Amino acid sequence: MEAVKVSIDQDERRDTCRVAYIIHFLLGAGNLLPWNALITAVDYFAYLYPTKHIEKVFSVAYMISSVLVLLMMMSWGGWSRTTLRLRMNVGYSMFVMSLMVPPVIDWASSSTKLEDRPSGAYGLTVAAVVICGLADGLVGGSLIGSAGKLPKQYMQAVFAGTASSGIIISVLRIITKASLPQTPKGLQISAHLYFMVATVFLLCCIIFSNLQYKLPVMQEYYQSLQHDNTLCSGTRFWAVAGKIKGPAFAILIIYVVTLSIFPGFIAEDLESKLLMDWYPILLITVYNLADLIGKSLTAFYVIQSITGAIWASIIRLLFYPLFILCLHGPKWLKSEVPMIALTFLLGVTNGYLTSVLMIQTPKSVPFSESELSAIVMIVFLGFGLVGGSVLGWFWIL
Repeated sequence: MEAVKVSIDQDERRDTCRVAYIIHFLLGAGNLLPWNALITAVDYFAYLYPTKHIEKVFSVAYMISSVLVLLMMMSWGGWSRTTLRLRMNVGYSMFVMSLMVPPVIDWASSSTKLEDRPSGAYGLTVAAVVICGLADGLVGGSLIGSAGKLPKQYMQAVFAGTASSGIIISVLRIITKASLPQTPKGLQISAHLYFMVATVFLLCCIIFSNLQYKLPVMQEYYQSLQHDNTLCSGTRFWAVAGKIKGPAFAILIIYVVTLSIFPGFIAEDLESKLLMDWYPILLITVYNLADLIGKSLTAFYVIQSITGAIWASIIRLLFYPLFILCLHGPKWLKSEVPMIALTFLLGVTNGYLTSVLMIQTPKSVPFSESELSAIVMIVFLGFGLVGGSVLGWFWIL
C-alpha cells in the first residue's frame, strides 16, 4: 500500500499544467449537465405540458433509474471486469441520445401548436429522462469510484465540475431565452439551440474521457493499480458501508433535504409578478451558483472532522420550516429576496458538505476499499435523491 501511495504522490507532481485535474473537472461537469439541462428548461417543458408536474416527474424518473444502475454495480461483481473507458463512453453516448429527444420530437411535429405534437410525445420525453438517469448511474458511479483512489484534489475536481454544470446550463438557458422573441416559436427555437449546445459539450466529454488515457500521469496511475481491481459484491459492499455508516447517512440526509425542495418546489410552487417565468430560472441559477461555490471552497479548506460534517448535514433539516415560512408565512417573507437568500444557502451547504464527505470518506478506510467506499457513498447519495424526489410531491399540498 505504501508503494501505491508513493506512486500516486509522484503522479500528482507530474500532472503537467494540471491537465488531469481539468479533465476530471470537465467530466464531472458532463456527468450532471444533462440533468441540469432537463430541469433548467422548465419554461419550455411547462409550455409543452402545462397539466403535468414536469420537474417532480423528471426528478423521480431520473433518480430511480440512476439508483437502479448503482445497485446493479453494487450487486453484480462482473461490472468491474468492464473497463472504465467503456463505461464512460457508453454513458456519455446515452446522455447525447437522451438530450436529442426533445428537439427531435419538435422537428417531427414541425409546429409550435400543442395540439399538433405527436401522440406519446410526453411519454417519449420521460423515457429520455429515464435513459439519462441510467447513464448518470453508469458514469457517476464509475467516475467517482475511480477518483476515490486518486489524490483528494481529483475528487474535488469532479464535484466542482458537477456544480459548474449547473452554472453552464443556467447561463446557456438565459442567453438562448433572452436572445429570441418571447413567443411560442421563439421559445421552441431557443430550446433547440440550448439542447444542441449541451449535446456538443457532451460530445467533447467523450473526447476528454478517452484523452485522459494518453496522459503519462494517468497511464502510470492505472499501471500502479492494475492488480488492485477487486470485485464488488453485496457482502463486501455492506461490509464497507458498515465502516462508513455515519458519512453514508449524512450524504443521504443532505440529498433528501435538497431534492425535496429543489427543483420541484422552486420551479413549480413559487410565483413572481415581477419576474414571471424568469423567476424559476433565476432561482435555479442561484442554487447552481451557490452549489458551485460550496464545492469549490473545499479547494481551500476541508473540514477534517467527519463527525462535524455529519452533524452539519443533519442541521440542514431546518430548511424545511424555513421554506414553509417563506411559502405560508408573512407577506414580506413571500417576496423574492428571502427566497433567493434561502435558495443560496441551500445550494452552498449542499455543495460544501457533499464535497467534504466525498473527499474525506474514501481516505478514512484502507486504500484497497477506497473505490468501493466512494461507490457506497454514491449509492446512498442516490437513495437520498430518490427519497427527496418522492418527498418533493408533498410540496404540491
